[in-house]
Parts: sequence; C-alpha cells; structure tokens
Amino acid sequence: MQRSRDNPPVAVVMGVTGAGKTTLLNVLSGCIDERERIITIEDSAELQVKHEHVVRLECRPPNVEGKGAVKQRELVINALRMRPDRIVLGEVRGEECLDMLQAMNTGHDGSLTTIHANTPRDAIARMETMAMMGSVSLPEKAIRAQIASAVHLIVQIARMSDGSRRVTHVTELTGAFSDVISMQEIFTFTRKGVGPDGKVIGVFQPSHIRPKFLERLRMSGIFLSPGLFEQTLEVN
Repeated sequence: MQRSRDNPPVAVVMGVTGAGKTTLLNVLSGCIDERERIITIEDSAELQVKHEHVVRLECRPPNVEGKGAVKQRELVINALRMRPDRIVLGEVRGEECLDMLQAMNTGHDGSLTTIHANTPRDAIARMETMAMMGSVSLPEKAIRAQIASAVHLIVQIARMSDGSRRVTHVTELTGAFSDVISMQEIFTFTRKGVGPDGKVIGVFQPSHIRPKFLERLRMSGIFLSPGLFEQTLEVN
C-alpha cells in the first residue's frame, strides 16, 4: 500500500553510544514511501537508505592547510534547496540543530535524526543547548517553541546488560507551556530481571494514553488500532 505524504510525524531517535540509534534509523527509513525524495546528511556514511530518490550528503574535514571543510550545518542549509520531502540527519550534535528544527517546521514533516542523550528530557535539553550554539541569538522560550513544534516523537533505545538492544521509551512532545516542553510517555520498557540463559526479561508497557499525533498518522495512510495502546508485551 502506498502511503500519503501528508503530515507524517517527525521523530528523534536517542540513546548513548553503541545503543543502536543508526540501526534503528535505517529500519525507520525503510518505511518511507518510495515516491519521496530523501536527503541524508552524515558526518561519515553509515545510513543505508535503500530508496530510489536519495541524495547523500557527507561532511568533509579540512585539508592540511585547514581549508575546504564542509560542516554539517552547511549541508543542512543546502539540503533545503534540493526539494527534499524528508531530511534524514545521521546525528545532530552542534549548531546545525537550529537549522534542522527550522527545516522540520517548514514543510519537511516525517524527517528523522538521532541524538546522544540518557533520557528523553535530556534530549530536549541538549537540543536547546545546541540550537543556542549558532550565531543567531534567540531567547530560550523561542527555541523551546521551535522544538515543541518541530519534533513530535522521541524514541529512546538502549543496550542491555546481555548485549541486546531495546527500545525503552516512546515519548510524545505535546507542546511548550510556561517555558517548559510538555511530554507524555506512550510506551516504556520495564526490566523485570535476567533469565536462566542470561537474557534480560522485561515488559513493554503502554501508558494507556493515545498520542495526539494519531491524526497525523491517519492522514499519512497509517491506521493504528486503539487496542495497541492498551496491550502489554512481554519481552525475553
């Protein structure tokens, strides 16, 4: 079934080093409609987006004379001139965060990126800090409003003690109120212990809250059963 390109939610994949962020980003990018034009931006090529309409941009370090460098922020700005339907940023880690947020707020719904952080709330704080690293001076309240408007979903992935990688939080951003970005958990992974084979045992629990972006999914041709947000899934 071909999906509509109207208003898919923007997602940020977060976690620590080695948690599997890029792997999950590759999986998510595989769900993008083949008709869409995707621009990928990376420091070093790791993404494996297997679509026909993909433009791959990669940063370039300076030469021996310290010249010729191409930074990630420059690639984000230039990507906006390439008619992208979606922008997939391998990792946001600096001043390009503000340009990314503005791109997501100007018709590039369904874009994806990753960020290093320990919790969804930490990810928001890091985006605020990185957005203020640029030359454009904006008040914190304006940056928070940009984040709340641009990002709809934060997916946290973590590496368990047995080496497995699990999604531990699916969190929705619901808006900026009184200088604080409001968030609500949709799903969380709760660790229950370790099995006889050394594997981590746990449950993926819903919060019984239906996310506000369900209407955006419906407009994109994705229909989720209401019962999905009521089911507890045991993972072992």
